Amino acid sequence: MYFKNPNAIRTPYPAELAAVMNIAQAHQSRQWLSRWPQITPKATPLYDLPDLAQRLQIERLSLKDESVRSPLGSFKALGAPIALVRQILRLHPTFEALGILAGNYAERLKDYTVISATDGNHGRGLAAAARDAGCRCVIVLHAHVSAEREQAIAALGAQIVRIAGNYDESVQEAARLASQNGWQVVSDTSYEGYEEIPRDVMQGYGTIAEEVVEQTRASSGQDGPFTHVFLQGGVGGMAAGLASYFWEYQGVHRPHFIVVEPTQADCLLQSAMQGRATRATGTVDSVMAGLACGETSPLAWRFLQPCVDAFMTIEDDQAVQAMRLLAQGNENDRPIVAGESGVAGLAGLQVLRASEQLSAQAGLNAQSRVLVISTEGATAPATYTELVGESADAVLQRQQAWATRQPVEV
Repeated sequence: MYFKNPNAIRTPYPAELAAVMNIAQAHQSRQWLSRWPQITPKATPLYDLPDLAQRLQIERLSLKDESVRSPLGSFKALGAPIALVRQILRLHPTFEALGILAGNYAERLKDYTVISATDGNHGRGLAAAARDAGCRCVIVLHAHVSAEREQAIAALGAQIVRIAGNYDESVQEAARLASQNGWQVVSDTSYEGYEEIPRDVMQGYGTIAEEVVEQTRASSGQDGPFTHVFLQGGVGGMAAGLASYFWEYQGVHRPHFIVVEPTQADCLLQSAMQGRATRATGTVDSVMAGLACGETSPLAWRFLQPCVDAFMTIEDDQAVQAMRLLAQGNENDRPIVAGESGVAGLAGLQVLRASEQLSAQAGLNAQSRVLVISTEGATAPATYTELVGESADAVLQRQQAWATRQPVEV
């Protein structure tokens, strides 16, 4: 389903939003995380896919590959760690930001416990950050989180709590346990009375947008290299973090933003239709595990409602087809390992370009220059192999062979 947002505006970035989330804070977050060993010090690659662009009948298709952001395998390595750093600084203003994840204050933090619900990647990011900072970490997992993802989080030293419900119920359980035990919730979704930390999580994601600006040599306040940017849904945090950066940087010349989410977890599309942050209408059970969220983050919605031009949903099989397409590659397009949630933007683009009517509504044509974000690699390797029909390692080997024949660095 495709829904054009009637509340989208094209104005300079509003001051009331800049007071909450801005480029300066995103840059500071990037600087703090650049020294953390769990983060790749250089920018993640921005690949052009000329053959796929030709197939989709657009001028340019670029993919930002977040699978190599961190050994954790996803963009979530930018959110939870910076939120943990900022929360510890609120408690201990004399600490040095760069020293927290270096473990310089581990002795003083050993009795401090953080907790969060997760679909997998956020929990891995928080567990890794808590381990390196020296504090305790508890992660609440819902019924649909795979045992493979649970093991990856537990391997980082986190205590696992399993519940029988869905993601939203795991968020509620994390809040209950935090209140009962005096622990600190470090979540990427906001709710009443809890916005500061989710804001910090979203602010960390601005690193991706800042790198894109640098990699494309975009100029402030002018038309950028991309006419359209496709962003994943979920609770809205990643989309808000990137869209707000591009909006502030380019102002009225910002690109056309389209947010993509699973049909079963359509909370953002429903929010756009109702004009307020609301819940999904589906089962919230999707192969796109990182996007299987049933309730929009009210804080994220403050940013998304005025700047996202359209919201759309895709089916699970469309995401799987996009995974296979990227994995295969060809003579001109680099093979890429992209996980189930990582391909949502590309899958959404394919759906729109398959329909003249939808393409016209989205303003997509032969002159369009599109950016998609591959937010994760094979964070669940067995699932990736099952869906794609070959292992991530096999795809990476083909990628290396491709780069040897035709190296391209962007």
